[in-house]
Amino acid sequence: MSAEQTLEAVNSLIDPEISADKKADFLEALAIKGETDGEIGAFASHLRDKSIAPPLDSETRSREILDVCGSGGDHQNTYNISTTVALLCSAAGVTVAKHGNRAITSKSGSADALEALGIRVDLPPELAAKWLKEVGFAFLFAPNYHPTFKNIAPARKLLAERKQRTIFNFLGPLLNPVRPSAQLIGVSDPLKIKSMSNALRQLGARRGMVVCGQVNQDGWMDELSPFGPTKVAEYYQERGFHESELSPAPFPFRTPYSIEELRGGDAATNAGIIRRILTGEETGFVRDMALFNTGAALFVSGKTKSIFEGWELAQETIISGAASQKLSQLIEMSK
Repeated sequence: MSAEQTLEAVNSLIDPEISADKKADFLEALAIKGETDGEIGAFASHLRDKSIAPPLDSETRSREILDVCGSGGDHQNTYNISTTVALLCSAAGVTVAKHGNRAITSKSGSADALEALGIRVDLPPELAAKWLKEVGFAFLFAPNYHPTFKNIAPARKLLAERKQRTIFNFLGPLLNPVRPSAQLIGVSDPLKIKSMSNALRQLGARRGMVVCGQVNQDGWMDELSPFGPTKVAEYYQERGFHESELSPAPFPFRTPYSIEELRGGDAATNAGIIRRILTGEETGFVRDMALFNTGAALFVSGKTKSIFEGWELAQETIISGAASQKLSQLIEMSK
C-alpha cells in the first residue's frame, strides 16, 4: 500500500462507525498478504501522529532519549527484563521514556511490574514531561496516550479469537509518543528484525537496535540471548544500517544456567526479582541477563562505546547503589 492508502486504512480502523468485523477482515487480509517494511513504517507513523505527546522542553528534547521494549509473544515467560533494563539505564544517567502496557501475552506487563514496585504508571502528559526533565525516567501507559485504540480493540479481540496475528502484534514498540531518539527493540520472530529496523529509520530515530535471540533450535526470545546467537539489525544516522549475529560467549555469564532460571510470574513476583537486581541482592544468572541487555541499551543510547562496556557500567550502577537510589527516588515521587 502507498502512504496515502495506509493513512486511509488507519483512519478507517480508528473510525467508530466502521464495524469490528470489517476491521478484523482487513487486518487479517493484510497479515496473510504479509506487511511490507514500508507499510509497517507508515502505519506506525500515522498511528503515532494520532497519539498524545508529552510537552517536552527544548533541553529535554535535545538529549538522547531511550526506549527499551519487546514486542512480546515469545512465550518464554521470562521476568520483565526490558523494564529492569529501563530502570538500570536511567540509574546510569540515560533519559528513558518507557512505553508499555499491562500484560497481554504474559502474567505481568511492564505497567503491572512497575506498579507492583510502587512506581506510578498513570502519568498524564505534563507530568511525564516533568519526570523526564527532572529524574530522567517516565512510564507512558499506552492506553492513556493512544485514545483512538479503543476503536480498534474489538477487532483485535475478534482476531485473537481466530488466533490470527496482525500488524498490531509488533507495532507497539514503534508507537512511543515521546518519539525517542534511541531504541532497543526485541522481536520474537527473526523474520521481523530488518523490517522493524527499517521502520525505526523511517520514523526518524537517530540510533536503533532490533534483536531476536535464539533460545534453542526452535525457540526465540525478544531479548539478547545468553543461550545462542542473537540476530541483530542496527541503524545509526552517522553510520547507516548493519546486520550481524552477536555471540554470548565473550560475556561473563555464570554457568551452568537455563531458561528456567529466567521464568517470571505475576506482577508481585517479577517486581521482587527487579528489586533484588537493583538493590544488589540478586547476584546470579537473573542479574547477568539484565546486565547483558542493559549493556546493549547503554550502547544504543550512546552512553558507552560497546555492549561489553555497557555491561560493566550497568554492574557498577548496581554495586555503587545508584540503581537502588533511582528505585527509591521513583517510588518516593509516586506517593
